[in-house]
Amino acid sequence: MVLTVNNVVKDVSVSQPLRRNGFTFKQFFVAHDRCAMKVGTDGVLLGAWAPVEQASRILDIGSGSGLIALMLAQRTSAAVAIDAVELDLPAADQAKENFQSSPWTERLNIFAQDINVVAQTHPAHYDLIVSNPPYFESAVACRDEARNTARYTQTLTHSALLQCAEKLLMPQGVFCVVLPYELGVTLECNAHQQGWFTVRRLAVRDRPGKALNRLLLTLSRQPAEFDFQELDLREREGVYSPAFRALIADFYLNY
Repeated sequence: MVLTVNNVVKDVSVSQPLRRNGFTFKQFFVAHDRCAMKVGTDGVLLGAWAPVEQASRILDIGSGSGLIALMLAQRTSAAVAIDAVELDLPAADQAKENFQSSPWTERLNIFAQDINVVAQTHPAHYDLIVSNPPYFESAVACRDEARNTARYTQTLTHSALLQCAEKLLMPQGVFCVVLPYELGVTLECNAHQQGWFTVRRLAVRDRPGKALNRLLLTLSRQPAEFDFQELDLREREGVYSPAFRALIADFYLNY
């Protein structure tokens, strides 16, 4: 099922009162009240960090509210097309509405489908694939089915995610993912065993002295020079670090 966005509406204005049931960014608004997983730091990090310079067609796997797709639309030119895949229909419907309310509606499409189905019908189609995927094991399921799908790997294992990305990427394309740090390291090891190469790696901690708690990876099927960096989100409690402020300056209000 494809939900195509084709209606243009006006931009979000930072001078307007902040809207409820979502998150207001500088150039767009993300409603997320019908999505199991809300706008969060992981998605914002990936949307701001993923390399878009060489991309002409982008795919967001497990798009939820459409946050990352919208951030990538803001960062790219009018020539770049962006598809999003979301299995949960209420979330896909809300992503469609968020796309329609954005300045980039003509470039954004949402597939309300299983990514495994999309991988069979769109092989070797994308230059950049991004994902903020499920990450908890399913031993203890959530009571809410949609939240369970969004948070747990029972419907999309990380191995299956890598296989789908391999099918969908152009030969020179890259796959970007964000995960809790330890799970990210495990996915990276599994990716290397499946013939992927790490191109970029960003390890994130909340503030200096704390343990690393997130990992962002850019993976390629082609060997490339490896870039490794670390990022502190805050320089102290309640104060964003200069590096994080620079990363999100085009998105967060008041930065």
